[in-house]
Amino acid sequence: MDGGPDLYIGGSWRRAGDGGTREIVNPADGSVAATVDEASPDDARAAVAAARQAFDDGAWPATPVAERAALLDRIADLLVRDKEDLALLETRDTGKTLPESRIDIDDVTSVFRYYARLIAVQSDRVVDVGDPTVVSRVVHEPIGVCVLIAPWNYPLLQMSWKVAPALAAGCTMVMKPSEVTPLSTIAFTRLLEEAGVPAGVVNLVQGSGATLGSALTDTPDVDFISFTGGVSTGRAIAEVAARHVTKVALELGGKNPHIVFADIGTGDGWDSAVDHVLTGVFLHSGQVCSAGTRLIVEESIADDFVADLAARAAKIRVGDGMDPAGETGPLVSEQHRAKVESYVALGISEGARLVCGGSRPSDPALAKGSYYLPTIFDRCDRSMRIVTEETFGPILTVERFTDESEAIRLGNDTQYGLAAGVRTSDTARGERVVRALRHGTVWLNDFGYYTAAAEWGGYGKSGNGRELGPAGLAEYQETKHIWHNVAPQKAGWFKG
Repeated sequence: MDGGPDLYIGGSWRRAGDGGTREIVNPADGSVAATVDEASPDDARAAVAAARQAFDDGAWPATPVAERAALLDRIADLLVRDKEDLALLETRDTGKTLPESRIDIDDVTSVFRYYARLIAVQSDRVVDVGDPTVVSRVVHEPIGVCVLIAPWNYPLLQMSWKVAPALAAGCTMVMKPSEVTPLSTIAFTRLLEEAGVPAGVVNLVQGSGATLGSALTDTPDVDFISFTGGVSTGRAIAEVAARHVTKVALELGGKNPHIVFADIGTGDGWDSAVDHVLTGVFLHSGQVCSAGTRLIVEESIADDFVADLAARAAKIRVGDGMDPAGETGPLVSEQHRAKVESYVALGISEGARLVCGGSRPSDPALAKGSYYLPTIFDRCDRSMRIVTEETFGPILTVERFTDESEAIRLGNDTQYGLAAGVRTSDTARGERVVRALRHGTVWLNDFGYYTAAAEWGGYGKSGNGRELGPAGLAEYQETKHIWHNVAPQKAGWFKG
C-alpha cells in the first residue's frame, strides 16, 4: 500500500498536509508492512468541513431510502469480491490468523446487508391523538455529521458497525481508524468510493488520537461521535463533546466473567465447557473487548477444570497469522506485549498462582514477532488488579465460588459490564443467572457469538449507547414529531 495518497477528504485522495507519514509494522515479524500518510489537525478539520458541507448542502441526507439501501448492498457485493484481499490486509496489520480475518470480512458484509434490509422497512410511526382532524407522525431523520473512531483489534469490523448504520440513516462522516492498524480501512474507503458513495459523505483521516482528537471532537460542526476504545480516552471525548452538547456513543471494553457451574457433568459437557472458556479468552490472543478473561468456577470442580484448561492452553499453537498451523497470532505491537508482561509480573507479585504460560514462546522462529503464550492464573480474588483491570491479552484469571448467589455477586463485581458467559446444564438456573448479570451481552452455554440484528454495548464503564440492531441505527437518527391538522379551526383561546 506504499505510495498513497491515503487520506480521503471531500471525494479526493490526498497526502497529509504537513507531509506526515507513519510506518505500519507487521506484528508477526516486526517488518514494515506499509507506510501511510498521517493526517495533521488541519487535515482533520478539512475532513469535518467536507462532511459538514455534504450534509448541509448535498443530496445524500434526502436521498430516497431505496437508493441508500441499494448502495449498502453494492458495498456488500464489493466486500464479497474483495474478501481475500481485505482479510490478508487485516492479518498483516493486526497479526490475527487468516481464518479469523476471513470471518471478520464475512461479518462486515453481513452488517451492510442487515442495515440495507432494516432501513428499507423502517417506517414512520402514526400516533393516535384522539382527534380525527389531526395526523400525528414520528419520523426518522439523519443526525448529521458523525465522527467514527475505531480500535486496532477489529479495525474493519468495528468501523463497519458505525459506517453501515450511518450511511443507512443518511448521515455524512469522518472515519478515523487506529493509527496502529489502518490498512484495511484505507482499502475499504476505496471500495466505498467504487460503490458510488457521493463526494464528502465519507471522509478518512488516520493518525493518533493525541494529534487529531481535538480537531475531530472539539467542534460544533460535529453532531455525533461514535468511539470504541479505552475508558480514559472515552471519558476525555465525552468531556470535550459536552462543551458542544454533542451526542456521544462509547464502547469502552470490559473485564468479562465466564461462570461455570459444577452441574456441567463429565464427558461432552465438560469438554465443551473447557473449549468455550479457552476460545473465549485466547482467541486473537485475548485482544478482544468481550474476551472471557475472568473464569468464575464452582469450587467442587475447580481443581480439575483448571488442570484441564492448563493442559489444553499449553497445546495452543502460537504463530504467524499467515501460517495455516497457527491457532492464535501475536499481540499487536511490542508496546502492547510489554503492557501484557507488566500485568503478568503484577499478578505474580499479588500472589496469584501462575498455572501456565507467563512468558514469550521459546521457538526461535517467533523471536522477531510480538508473541506471548496463553497464560492462566489460579487462586485469584477481587483485591488483585490482574482481576479488576482490563489486560487485553492472553491472560485468564480464576476465581472460585460455592453457590449461585456468590457466582452472581462475583460476576457483577466489576466496574465494567460488556459481556459475560454462563455454563450450566440446569435451564432454570441458567435463566436466573443470565437475568441477574448486569452485562450488555450474556451467553448461556456458549461464548463470543453475535449477530448484526442484536444490539451490542455495555453497562457501567463499558460505555453508553448501542451498536448493531435497530438501536444501532437509532444512534444515527433524530426523531421528529409532526403534528398535522388537516382541518384547522380557530383555537379560540383569546377572545379579543
